[in-house]
Amino acid sequence: MKSSDLGFYNSSIDYILSVQESDGSIPWEIGEKLDPWDHIEAAMGLSIADKKEESKKAFLWLKDKQLEDGSWYSEYRDSIPATKRRETNFTAYIATGLWHHYLIYEDRKFLETMLPTLSKSLSFIFSMQTESGDIYWAAEEGKELLDDSLITGSSSIFKSLECASAIYKTLDLSDEIIRTSMQKLKFSLNNNPERYDRNWDSKSRYSMDWYYPVMCGVYEKEKSLELIESRWSDFIVEGKGCKCVKEEPWVTVAESSELVIALEKIGLSRKARALFDSLHQWRDKEDDLYWTGYVYTDKKFWPIEKPTWTAGAVLLAADAIYKFTPGSQLFSNSW
Repeated sequence: MKSSDLGFYNSSIDYILSVQESDGSIPWEIGEKLDPWDHIEAAMGLSIADKKEESKKAFLWLKDKQLEDGSWYSEYRDSIPATKRRETNFTAYIATGLWHHYLIYEDRKFLETMLPTLSKSLSFIFSMQTESGDIYWAAEEGKELLDDSLITGSSSIFKSLECASAIYKTLDLSDEIIRTSMQKLKFSLNNNPERYDRNWDSKSRYSMDWYYPVMCGVYEKEKSLELIESRWSDFIVEGKGCKCVKEEPWVTVAESSELVIALEKIGLSRKARALFDSLHQWRDKEDDLYWTGYVYTDKKFWPIEKPTWTAGAVLLAADAIYKFTPGSQLFSNSW
């Protein structure tokens, strides 16, 4: 079967389903931790696979676990909080997942069901936005705000705010506050680099800081094209994939899949297809599941795990290229 057929990914789809718990939660692997962002990534994979009820169940788990301030804890085990930290990009990502679900199913009733959850999550994000437009990356109970902002996380939040705006407009609600927050954040990401990584070492050695603003629509197309070209050789290992960290000989499937989506968004479809095709060699030959990554100097897979969120990222990339569902427009369009 060809990778252009949705059936090529059946093992990944079945794997997410097998890991999903009866309460709707989707941990990384059976018996392992869950974080809200990766939980949503896996749920979007289920939406692409037309597993509507299972995907809805994943979002309803978030509705059940949401904290009073609108956030979620950053880690759960067996649906029990394993930390007191709440990260902003994790909290915002529900908007992206819900809009993706709507693009595929046009289920207005489900959007209405989830609207209070979405609205509370937005309140948390707004409360974490500074006067400069950047958004604190996290808060922790019993401690002060964690005083820094992340390019990758903030770019993801920007896309989530865009998706939230689309949901509000679909439900005939005012999105003025959301759009104002978006504009402030976009201006900050484009014009105030000093607001990011201000209290720790720069994250520019990580590929996600390179392609996330592109994938999420933070930069205009010309700037995006220039950025992708300028750092291509820093992160791309031809025939193998995208490195997670510039100086590490380690290509990772999820980061490579996200880069595929970014390339497709800005019209570099040939590069996107070639990169995506290179990833299928990192499937386990026994079960057709994707490993997290491959250390090419040692010729070893590392770590020894096959996370549900990697499967979800692969499905999102495949949909972006092959247009299996209307959800393929999620990142290619501005909403």
